[in-house]
Amino acid sequence: MKSKALRFMRPLWLGPIAAFCLMSAGALAQTPPAAGSSSGMPPGHMQQGASGSDDMKKSMMSGMEGMQNMPMSGDTDKDFAMMMKMHHQQAVNMAQTELANGKSPAMKAMAKRIIAAQKKEIAEFEKWLAKQK
Repeated sequence: MKSKALRFMRPLWLGPIAAFCLMSAGALAQTPPAAGSSSGMPPGHMQQGASGSDDMKKSMMSGMEGMQNMPMSGDTDKDFAMMMKMHHQQAVNMAQTELANGKSPAMKAMAKRIIAAQKKEIAEFEKWLAKQK
C-alpha cells in the first residue's frame, strides 16, 4: 500500500521539481557566464544574488525531503491535503525568497500573487484537515 501511495503522490512533487529546473535552465540561458575575480565587480556582489538562489534551492530541497518523509495515513484525501499543504508552503517560501532577493518587478509581482493565493489554499487545507481529526 505504501508504494502505491508513493506512486500516486510522485506527480505532486515531480511537477514542482520539473518547473524549478525549467525556470533555472531559462535563467541560466539568459545570464551571461560568471566572470572571474578580475571582472571588476565589487567583492561579494555575485554572492548577494547567489544567496537568494541558494536559499530558494535549500528551501525546495527541505520541502521535498519533508514530503518524501511524511508518513502516509492510508486515506487518500487526507494524504492529498497534507502533501498539498506542504507543497503550497514551499511555494510561499520560494516566493518570499524572490521578494527578498529578486530584482525583476514582474517576478516580484508574481511572487506576491503566489503568496496570497497559496496562503488562502493552505488555510483551506488546514480547515479541512482540522475536521478530520
